Amino acid sequence: QAARSTRTIVVAGVPAGLLQDDVMADILTIHFQMSRNNGGDVEEVVYPTQNKGIAYITFEDQGVVERVLKKDQHLLQDKRLSRHYPLTVTRYCRKVSSSL
Repeated sequence: QAARSTRTIVVAGVPAGLLQDDVMADILTIHFQMSRNNGGDVEEVVYPTQNKGIAYITFEDQGVVERVLKKDQHLLQDKRLSRHYPLTVTRYCRKVSSSL
């Protein structure tokens, strides 16, 4: 479990209520797998969560987390979305999730 948390990021700014949850999870998976987003193999997407507009992305490789966090701006774009949505990507921290 500890190793898993080091491979997980928290994504804020996910547009809620626009699409079905599983469709939005697919869009997030695609975004974070793309090399242009410094992404890599996604193990799991947790969306929706208890917090509106928040998703948890777990990668297969911890190195991907570091690359994704280094990218200046993540813009969620997909033909199913009416516009681009800026995402805030942060490192997963158990303290944060337990206090919510």
